[in-house]
Amino acid sequence: MMRAISIAKFEEGITNEDAAISRKEVIAVSDGAGGGGVFADCWAKYLVNHLPENAITSYEAFDTWIDGIWEPFYNEYEAKAKNIGGMFMNKFYDECSFATLVAVWKDGQWISYGDSVSFCYNRKTKELYHSFSRLADFNNPPYLINCKDPLDENGFRCGKFDVDDDFVVFAASDTLAHYILMMYEVANKDRFSEELQEAIDAQTKNSNFIKAAMSIEGLDFEKDVIRKLLNCSSWPILKNHIRGLKKKGLIGHDDYSLVIM
Repeated sequence: MMRAISIAKFEEGITNEDAAISRKEVIAVSDGAGGGGVFADCWAKYLVNHLPENAITSYEAFDTWIDGIWEPFYNEYEAKAKNIGGMFMNKFYDECSFATLVAVWKDGQWISYGDSVSFCYNRKTKELYHSFSRLADFNNPPYLINCKDPLDENGFRCGKFDVDDDFVVFAASDTLAHYILMMYEVANKDRFSEELQEAIDAQTKNSNFIKAAMSIEGLDFEKDVIRKLLNCSSWPILKNHIRGLKKKGLIGHDDYSLVIM
């Protein structure tokens, strides 16, 4: 079942700024923020590839880990920025590189910084647990890990999923994560009416996706969402699935990453 699939925006010649890994000890997604800084895709890959085998369980441990890995990246990409020169080099010095990060270790311990999200679905109780706050918070600018600036403790979240054979653990970058959480809340709209209304009232593009989801008759979250995602065993299948979701007006335009434990 373990897999990591990441696909770029549906455009020609575009760089996928997401990075995703699925290892025996840990699954992770990092979403490189191309809106600011440079080398976002490289920083995202660097973060997931340098995750420790043992779980990070506190902000202090997370801060220490970042403090221990940023410098080799900075030195390598400073040299590349100097070779390119000009405004690119200035942008590197001014802003460097930005990315989100979410990771889940095999014992269920998870960390997140930004709006990439880890999920734990219980097939017996049909409950979905996740590392995010509220659906409407996807409208806010995410906290981002920078390759030279200090972290903000407010951006860090951690916790632990209780995992056994009834659970499926997975993670996704923000746009796919919004779709998953939205569909769960719409499928259980009696419980989440307040959260859904708050997100609709924000009047963003995400509000339109929620309205489209709420018009679906007889939505079954496990059958229509979870199973379909779990059946995406390769990037062409995931790409076709997302293309279908875009046609139905259920998901935004972005890079998409899905990792399954």
